[in-house]
Amino acid sequence: MRKTAEEDPPREQRAVQSVEVGGRLLLAMAEHPTPMLLKDLAAQAGLPPSRAHPYLVSYAKLGLVQQDAASGRYALGPAALRIGLTCLFQLDPIKAAVPVAEALAASTGQAVALAVWGNFGPTVVRMIEARQPLHVAMRAGTVMSMFGTATGRAFVGALPRERLAQALGGPLGGMLNGLARGGPQLSLTPAQLDAECGPARTELQAHGVTRAVGRPIPGVNAFSAPVRDHEGEVALVITALGHQDHFASTWSSPMAAAVRAAAAEASARLGYPLVA
Repeated sequence: MRKTAEEDPPREQRAVQSVEVGGRLLLAMAEHPTPMLLKDLAAQAGLPPSRAHPYLVSYAKLGLVQQDAASGRYALGPAALRIGLTCLFQLDPIKAAVPVAEALAASTGQAVALAVWGNFGPTVVRMIEARQPLHVAMRAGTVMSMFGTATGRAFVGALPRERLAQALGGPLGGMLNGLARGGPQLSLTPAQLDAECGPARTELQAHGVTRAVGRPIPGVNAFSAPVRDHEGEVALVITALGHQDHFASTWSSPMAAAVRAAAAEASARLGYPLVA
């Protein structure tokens, strides 16, 4: 009996090996901040110079690579710049981060949320449920407290102070102040804002994540980390949360490491350089 299409094993797509080999040269230049000599570029790409040179000649004809006439060093060319700018223009931070968030939820079994900085502060835009039931009032559109949640403190710890002050002092500042503090609408002086932001910044700098232990939801722990774009600006925050019985809250826990790694991967997809 003939197998159905669903039963057939997936076929490996045909690839062009020479493109993959030459692509290593382009990637090597993309990872290096300054123009490179042929021998150094070839070594970085794992190729002998004699094999690398023909690729560079072809790439130069396409404008992907340019060579300085005086030093002989190679750098990415104007066509590579156009490709990069087009990629950035087409890039959707949420779309880029969703597969990372889904993988984090699948590997940990915990709920994962993506939040952006909206008009009312940290706003959930995507929620991936945990494998085990987790009763939390956190859905797309939920606005999180700036200082009372791990998600909010990740924004507070990473956003410039001026941007936070501008948001709290703007037309929606009164409402934002109440949401930020998880209580009534209270105005914050610059000194009070610095005092509120300080712990979150220290937490994020020391551990790469912010956390919530049993608050604002009793029995639920969370870790959050900012996702940055190619300019280092905060694009969104990724948060993993779960019941305290299955979610260790120590800074050295596997969950903290998983959230840090997920944020780094999502940032890399947005063009932010990976830190070795």
